[in-house]
Amino acid sequence: MFPFSTQSKAAPSPDALAVNAKTPEAHPLDALTHGAFSAQTSGERMACIREWLATSPGSEQMQQVFKELSGKDKGAAKLLREKLDEIKRSKTQATIALEWADKAQALLALTKLNLADALAWQRDAAKAGAPLSKEPLAGLKAQLVERVRAIEDLQHRVQVQREAAVLLAQRIEVLSTKPWTDAQAAQDALAADVAHWQTEADALLADSNWNSVDLRFVPQLHDAQAQLQLVWQAFQDALALTIAAAQDVTAPLPKVPVWADELRLARGVPLEPVVTPAKPKVDPEIRAKATAYVAEVLAKLEHEMAQGHGKASAGAANALRQALKDNGRLIDDKLEAQAHAALVAAGELEGWQRWRADQLRDELVLKAEALLKRPDGQAIGGRKMQDQLRGLREQWKLTDQGGVPNHALWKRFDEACNEAHKVVEAWLEKMKAESAEHRAQRLALIEEVKAWAEANRVALDDDWKGFSRVLHQFGDRWREAGHIGEKMFAELQPLWKAAIDHAAEPLETLQKRSLELRHVMIDEARVLGAEAMLRIDAVKALQQRWQAEAHRVPIDRRHEQKLWDAFRKPIDDAFNRKTAEREKAQSALSERDRIVLDASKALQAANASGDAQAIRSAMSALEAALSGQRQAQAAVVAAGPAESNVTMVSPDAAAAPAAATEASEAAAGETASDAIAEVAPEPVKPVAPPKRVVAMRGDDRPGMRKEEPAAMGRGGKFGDRKDAGRPGSRDGGRDGGRDVRGPGRMDERGGPRGERSERPAYGERSDAPRLGDAAFRAQRDALEQAQFALRKLAAQAHGEALTHLLTAWETRDAALVPSVQELGSQVSPAARGGWVKVLSQPASGDAATALLRLEMAAEVPTPAEQLSARRMYQLQLLTKRNDPTPPQTWAQDAATVLASAFDASQVRRLQNVLKVLLKP
Repeated sequence: MFPFSTQSKAAPSPDALAVNAKTPEAHPLDALTHGAFSAQTSGERMACIREWLATSPGSEQMQQVFKELSGKDKGAAKLLREKLDEIKRSKTQATIALEWADKAQALLALTKLNLADALAWQRDAAKAGAPLSKEPLAGLKAQLVERVRAIEDLQHRVQVQREAAVLLAQRIEVLSTKPWTDAQAAQDALAADVAHWQTEADALLADSNWNSVDLRFVPQLHDAQAQLQLVWQAFQDALALTIAAAQDVTAPLPKVPVWADELRLARGVPLEPVVTPAKPKVDPEIRAKATAYVAEVLAKLEHEMAQGHGKASAGAANALRQALKDNGRLIDDKLEAQAHAALVAAGELEGWQRWRADQLRDELVLKAEALLKRPDGQAIGGRKMQDQLRGLREQWKLTDQGGVPNHALWKRFDEACNEAHKVVEAWLEKMKAESAEHRAQRLALIEEVKAWAEANRVALDDDWKGFSRVLHQFGDRWREAGHIGEKMFAELQPLWKAAIDHAAEPLETLQKRSLELRHVMIDEARVLGAEAMLRIDAVKALQQRWQAEAHRVPIDRRHEQKLWDAFRKPIDDAFNRKTAEREKAQSALSERDRIVLDASKALQAANASGDAQAIRSAMSALEAALSGQRQAQAAVVAAGPAESNVTMVSPDAAAAPAAATEASEAAAGETASDAIAEVAPEPVKPVAPPKRVVAMRGDDRPGMRKEEPAAMGRGGKFGDRKDAGRPGSRDGGRDGGRDVRGPGRMDERGGPRGERSERPAYGERSDAPRLGDAAFRAQRDALEQAQFALRKLAAQAHGEALTHLLTAWETRDAALVPSVQELGSQVSPAARGGWVKVLSQPASGDAATALLRLEMAAEVPTPAEQLSARRMYQLQLLTKRNDPTPPQTWAQDAATVLASAFDASQVRRLQNVLKVLLKP
């Protein structure tokens, strides 16, 4: 029996208990974050993080905890990220607050505070994200608001004082319509009120914020003060004069009408009746036009104000003021009140306009100062500097139109522009000197032209082209004489015109006569072109006269081209008419032309079929059609054997009209019809064809003919050259000076050399009627394509035969040797039989010498490694004068190679040789 353990399998082992007893190692940041890293759930970790963030930890500790916690719990790390972003924003806001606090303190330190700058500070600070609700910006904002309020209150008091002055002036004016005693009674009260107004005005001027008041309020207060003083002083003077006149009847009367009338009544002087002029009635149409005009100007002002266009608003406001001034008495009260309200609203924008205008002026000042301080170190040219300065000054003028001028900025701007203008002054001095020099050059050129004109009233050696060339050279020199001002150019241009016209007077007179002569020749060309029979000799003579006149007298190229077109048009029309008639005559195909065209189409179809036998048959048919055999056969069949009277055309009789036609066409350009001569009915004797003349190369002396083989020899002086037989050498691969080309060489006409081609000679074809253009071109194209197709088919057949022969050598299979027809005319049946015999037997023998002989026979190059062997063998052949040459034994040499073992290195050599020797 096996002992059983008393310990249960499910109970943990002592080692496992020891391992479980070990507590996990705590994270270094767990105690710092109140147990966030040891928490089991995300919610517990977020609670720990919130508890830890409530203790305001440092940013470095938060960065470290965020780095460790971001990969473990995104939710808890989000709390840290938000806290870090808040700290970052607070630091950024602190920096921004410090910056805008400095700007606010600078504004408060100004003795003259611009309301627009103060309002813009608050707006721009809010846009920049500055904490305006926190200190120190909150206190600075309150100070600026308080100062702005004080300035606005001061401006309001100015307006009140102005209205008070107006009211006081109205009270004084009203007293002038009442008895002078009432005015005398109210004098003391008015004097107190005027003194009080003056005290208030002096208080406004003594206020510390008076310098910050808008500039438009200062003249209002001064104007109101001056107006009130003027009215008060006039009232006092008029009242004193009235009191004096009341006490003394001899004293002068005051200028106040009511008071003067009152004194006249007291003195017993009758009053003159006052005639009140009748108020003219206004035409309703004029009133409607005035109302429409004011309403239009008002709408434009309101539109510009709504768009925020400061400069445009100022211009529209001025236009509305002028419209009210011109048409105020013609419009109703409602429209007038609306216009005044719009003008008040436009006036409130002037402060913003001045602030923006100052900004624009600062930019212009910086641009003007930067003209001489370019960062790239390159100087600006005078012309460019002048344009830039002009542009800057124009922009400054436009800025001044939209606001009150700033004299301090204007001084800086003007100084910078004046400093930059020194470059322009130097450039202008230089241009002035160059202009003076150019003026002197032009004057000298004018004098030179005058002197030349006096000395050359006629062209030297009747060379009027040279005369014209000199005038053109003078014109080129005038154009290239340098730049001058417009005023100076206007002064010199008439002098130059007079001088050059005087110099060109002889040529212009001659050109005038030449134009008359050319117009006469144009008329002659029209007469010649209109004639029924075009006279070629007269046309040539007229053209020669025209060319002589054109070479003698030069005229403007465009004018000359127009004259030439007018001259050649009637002649070209006549030739075109003649050509059209000739083409029309040729368009009617003769019977022979139609037969040739049919044969050409048949040959084209045979060419497309790719059948060599069909192509040759079609070529023979076309040759027969060209030689006129089909026409003769057709005539015989149509006439029949029983017909006794036959009308025929002899070759001589047919050739005569054709020759006459060609002669007449060459002389007078006419087309003559062929004449047909009738001969006697007796049978016509056949005319013997002319003897063919075949051109042959070489010497025709006895013993030097091609058919007689030359005697074997050393080849003369160069027989022993080391490069004999080398491709490209003088002997061209000939063996001992003998012609080793062998059969298969083609002559210039595509046939075998030394053999006559089957193509009829020219003399045999000359008796046939002349073909039309369409038939001639069709048969020529068909024959060319047929020859090309035959050559292509022959090359394909030759390549296939050569491939089969090489395959038979490789496999030693005589059945694969091509037939005699496939091998071509250069291989005889005996030679093919020898090849079949050697391929039927086992391989034996060496093919090195046979390959050398084959390469000599075919005149193909030998590989470089076999070149020495070929030269040595050529030397051996020189000692064997009576042995057959390689061109004579190439078939046997080929059999020797085929009898040897197949060698892949020799296949290419044999292929190159047979490619030439088997070629038909």
